[in-house]
Amino acid sequence: MAPDTPYSAPQAGPAILLTGFDPFGGDAHNPSWLIAQALHGQRIGWHQVVAAQLPTVFGQSLQRLQSLLQEHQPAITLCLGLAGGRAALSIERIGININDARIPDNCGAQPIDTPVQADGPAAYFASLPIKAMLRGVQRAGVPCEVSQTAGTFVCNHVLYGLMHLLAQGTAPRGARGGFVHVPWLSGQGEPHLPLRDMVRGIHAALWAAVLAPQDIALQAGATH
Repeated sequence: MAPDTPYSAPQAGPAILLTGFDPFGGDAHNPSWLIAQALHGQRIGWHQVVAAQLPTVFGQSLQRLQSLLQEHQPAITLCLGLAGGRAALSIERIGININDARIPDNCGAQPIDTPVQADGPAAYFASLPIKAMLRGVQRAGVPCEVSQTAGTFVCNHVLYGLMHLLAQGTAPRGARGGFVHVPWLSGQGEPHLPLRDMVRGIHAALWAAVLAPQDIALQAGATH
């Protein structure tokens, strides 16, 4: 059985930090973590993927993420999370500064209308090239879409928190970050995608993120 977090592996260059969440809501597995595990150690250009697991818990997830950023100093951070009911990999455009939990997290916390970061802006755009990633995943034959909402649960909490940490200089200058929601695995619910397809899709997304520093169409307008 693979260890939970993080892996320790030799790195040839700046790391790509790829995170997934622990199981939630009674599921035995969380596909976001299985995908991250499958890609741990992969070389993407001159980068090496380091996989780590985050708890599905408000607050603790960002504490863990901050520690990982400080430890690995990644050039790219991509966080993955489960969105049961979605039929495709969903590349998130924006994280908003609100926690509004319809259900409790894995520690029973259920914040309602609280900020992710009290002194933070209303929202952050992901700094990865979402349209280039979309094209890369689709060319790999995996269903993919750009999503305009990451919700208000722990996934949005992590996306907003990641971008705030990057804005505060927790990772190296120029480090980029983003978030992708993934569907259920086969047997977890409908619609679903096979794990091998989701792994292939995220692998393609990471290649696109490395090869395209930013989306040309967003250069003028995507500011924090």
